[in-house]
Amino acid sequence: MLNSVAPFFIVDNLDTTLEFYRSRLGFHVLYKGGGDGHGGDFWAIVGRDQVMLMFKAIASDVQPLPNRTRHEWARWDAYINASDPDSPYTEFVGNNVPMHRDLANTGDGLRAFEITDNNGYVLCFGRPIEK
Repeated sequence: MLNSVAPFFIVDNLDTTLEFYRSRLGFHVLYKGGGDGHGGDFWAIVGRDQVMLMFKAIASDVQPLPNRTRHEWARWDAYINASDPDSPYTEFVGNNVPMHRDLANTGDGLRAFEITDNNGYVLCFGRPIEK
């Protein structure tokens, strides 16, 4: 039985990314490490409900590369299944999270919305439309 997956995103600034996910998206830092214990940490795991995401800041010359920068048809970097996407949408709008696409019933058969994080990654929050 497979239970979950955690996308691993390259970020340019770990602390800024963690602050965005904590304060704007309601995630909690589950682990932060890789440094010598006196700062300098370079990777982290955040979680909210059953969702986890991993981040790593490698070097100044290794920048984030969101899928949409490679091709317009690959705009999502992660899809997060949400039983009620209307609820996080309302929360995120109240937290001034940058929307990539507003909440709607899509032509893909989803009730969904998309946000852009501080690194340019696009996360889709949604669920299949009930028939």
